[in-house]
Amino acid sequence: MRSYSLIAPAKINLYLEILGDRPDGYHELAMILQSIELADQIEVRAIGTDTILIHCDHPQVPSDSSNLAYRAVELMAKVFPDAFAKFGGVEITIKKHIPVAAGLAGGSTNAAAVLVAVDMMWQLGLTQPELQDLAAQLGSDVPFCLAGGTALATGRGEQLNSLSAFNSLYVVLAKDRNLMISTPWAYQAYRSEFGHTYVRDTQSLESRAHRVHSGPIVNAIRHKDGSQIGRLLHNDLEKVVLPTTPQVAQLREAFQSSGVLGTMMSGSGPTVFALCESEAHAQEVRQRVRGMIANPDVDFWVTRFSTRGIQIVSSVT
Repeated sequence: MRSYSLIAPAKINLYLEILGDRPDGYHELAMILQSIELADQIEVRAIGTDTILIHCDHPQVPSDSSNLAYRAVELMAKVFPDAFAKFGGVEITIKKHIPVAAGLAGGSTNAAAVLVAVDMMWQLGLTQPELQDLAAQLGSDVPFCLAGGTALATGRGEQLNSLSAFNSLYVVLAKDRNLMISTPWAYQAYRSEFGHTYVRDTQSLESRAHRVHSGPIVNAIRHKDGSQIGRLLHNDLEKVVLPTTPQVAQLREAFQSSGVLGTMMSGSGPTVFALCESEAHAQEVRQRVRGMIANPDVDFWVTRFSTRGIQIVSSVT
């Protein structure tokens, strides 16, 4: 039976600006997304039946259709019924390294890996744009997870423009393993408090998105200026999460006082990350912040920027 082993990297947001409302109910966003080397390992194996099986070593990861990886196979079966009938379903095994419900696109990157594996397994020969169109039907982060690297994301996050990718910066991440923040709640809370600032017309939305594309943080990324990138980190959702979630605010303050290039909450949280100039610097920051945080439920990871998205590491045909 065919099988594929893939690496599915996490992502952080270096920039997240909420521009306004969209007709589909989502928010119009301008974001800069960055892959990191912290990654899950995904095994996808043909089983010759019409079933979809999910296994994961993390108890909080569902094994039914609420799992995005499961839904990725369902989508492929719906769009390519002849291939599904010919090759059958799959068994997916997820080895988790990315923390769950952390604002790091763990579920999205798993789904992206499954799309790549099923494309290969069913011999579909899809192009990257075709895979990204399918990915956008699963979630806003899934198209970025396919290609990875560094990208400006607009729309609801699915419209991507690649930026100059680099991997010279290191990242320290921290998350309370018992803390979860609802992404819909975060966006709804922001709309309730700051909706009066939203841009209302299409032309103004496009102008604001273009302004980010030509703005200081994109320029800093082009020049691989880690110090400037750290100073320009921005996340609108911090305005509603930090005042209501003291654990996240405390982590951010601890990183801020530890000599990092910059620190921010990723996405809707609750993970907080800090940028560092070297691995030694990152390890030093992790130890320092760990000593400042009394909560034993806070976990830490040290990783670095990645220039790649989904990677196939082995296959058996």
